[in-house]
Amino acid sequence: QVRLVESGGGLVQAGGSLRLSCAASERTFDSYAMGWFRRAPGMEREFVAAISWDGASTNYADSVKGRFAISRRSGESTVYLQMYGLKPEDTAVYYCAASAIAGTAATSRALYAYWGQGTQVTVSS
Repeated sequence: QVRLVESGGGLVQAGGSLRLSCAASERTFDSYAMGWFRRAPGMEREFVAAISWDGASTNYADSVKGRFAISRRSGESTVYLQMYGLKPEDTAVYYCAASAIAGTAATSRALYAYWGQGTQVTVSS
């Protein structure tokens, strides 16, 4: 069982930046690919970004390419989502997730077995 705890959400003005963190309880953190998803009010949970176990492969949703960056720090069992140029449409609850298909930066929710509780990001216009 992998426990994931997100932090770093908050309220920011359009054009601002935030960095989300996700700390994993699992000592075998390097056995998992990691992803970030988000759910806006009234919408389905959608893919944002993912990174393979070794950081060699990353994927991003088209809506965040060039603005968001995912990274991981194995020694701290933590994955980050650096967000720049935030827009009001980025407002959502952001979730961290872990996938046992470690070599792939998977974009499908179905491939992630473990999820955090989420952290709220609100971007004001």
